[in-house]
Amino acid sequence: MRLSDIREGGKRAVANAITRLETHPRDPAVIALLDEAFEARFGVAIGITGPPGVGKSSLTQALIDELRRRDKSVAIVAVDPSSARTGGALLGDRTRIETDPSDQGVFMRSMAARGSLGGLSAIAFPAVVLLRALFDIVLVETVGVGQSEIEVAERTDGVVFCAQPGSGDALQFMKAGVMEIPDVVFITKGDMGDLARRAAADLKGAFSLDTRGESVPFEVVSSRTGEGISPATDVLLSRLVAPTLSQSGVEKRRLQGEAWALDYLRLRFGEAGLSYVKQAFVGRRSPFGQMSDLEQQLEAALRRGWSGVESAKTPLAEKV
Repeated sequence: MRLSDIREGGKRAVANAITRLETHPRDPAVIALLDEAFEARFGVAIGITGPPGVGKSSLTQALIDELRRRDKSVAIVAVDPSSARTGGALLGDRTRIETDPSDQGVFMRSMAARGSLGGLSAIAFPAVVLLRALFDIVLVETVGVGQSEIEVAERTDGVVFCAQPGSGDALQFMKAGVMEIPDVVFITKGDMGDLARRAAADLKGAFSLDTRGESVPFEVVSSRTGEGISPATDVLLSRLVAPTLSQSGVEKRRLQGEAWALDYLRLRFGEAGLSYVKQAFVGRRSPFGQMSDLEQQLEAALRRGWSGVESAKTPLAEKV
């Protein structure tokens, strides 16, 4: 299973590859594919985040349409809340985002948050890595924004924060911690006129207090009327896509992979296990094959340690 085979197989092959990733993440063939995808410098992953109801799905739909008009291939990873009964995605975004099944330049996948506090499950980042090696733009729509969802900034090449009219003053945005997250800010529902412009002014006031200040661009957009969608797309391509594909984006992606791998190992083996292998990531490029090897080493060490504990136990009958 190689990237070239998946490209030739079209969307069906892409879907099968992600299913394989979800069901057999430790398969050597899957690990090799992810290593190949991580080294590929083709597409760019953009996180789209904001509170529920702000219009992320509608904006994503408008961006898809505009990017396709510009002949850019697009993949969408829609991170939905997890079902309390099955653990699967509730598929809320599927009702608002429509894609043409015959268009090989658009691919959509819903993924459950799977209880992750950061809103992105451990499997989401490998899926994004694979998709950005196959498509020009990967849009990652998150469940909702909050302190815990700063993770999306560590798993994508850039983040768009969406705010809507009437969503609060500058102090509310400061309390939510959103100033630390985005590279670009879109004020949605721009057809609300003065209310949308007031929301933009409030957000600019909040960001003026941050160290990045005026470096974050703002755009007022309306998915309903199309207002601002073309300029917003220009901003994405110039501020997020172009820098990522330059040489400066290589180191950022290496750090992305390292952060994901270390978080994964910490989740599985705790701080003690992580400290045992952490130095092995220094200077590495792709995290997947290396992490798989370290995971096996930690599991073997854990089994040896547990075996030692078991052999040291004295049966209760002998103590009596």
